[in-house]
Amino acid sequence: MIGLDTHTLVWWVTSDASLSKKAKLVIEREHAGEEIVVSAISAWEIAMLVERETLAFSMDVEQWLGHVQQIPGVRFEPIDVNVSIKSVKLPGELHKNPADRLIVATAGNLAAPLITKGLRIRAYAHVKTIW
Repeated sequence: MIGLDTHTLVWWVTSDASLSKKAKLVIEREHAGEEIVVSAISAWEIAMLVERETLAFSMDVEQWLGHVQQIPGVRFEPIDVNVSIKSVKLPGELHKNPADRLIVATAGNLAAPLITKGLRIRAYAHVKTIW
């Protein structure tokens, strides 16, 4: 099982060259037989980016997210009470971005490495990251 940060999900699904070769290899390997987990907050982030016109798809955001939900092996993980509390009580120093904190808490809760380009998340010692 692996977790994907929001940008990683978008880049993987859209075959964007911004996705590192290592990240792509790990995702494809996991996709072949394991589960790929995405925090539900990523759907919110994607919808917000589309609404702000900083991200665009060839279809509306609901259709795009629906397409993602149909990819075999990909699962949006709900934000429950446990993850919400963990996101506030993360050990050490992680920046205050609530979406990133929820994504990190989700990965930690599932003991899954998180695929992210985010430097601040990659520098955070309490979550395993891949890039």
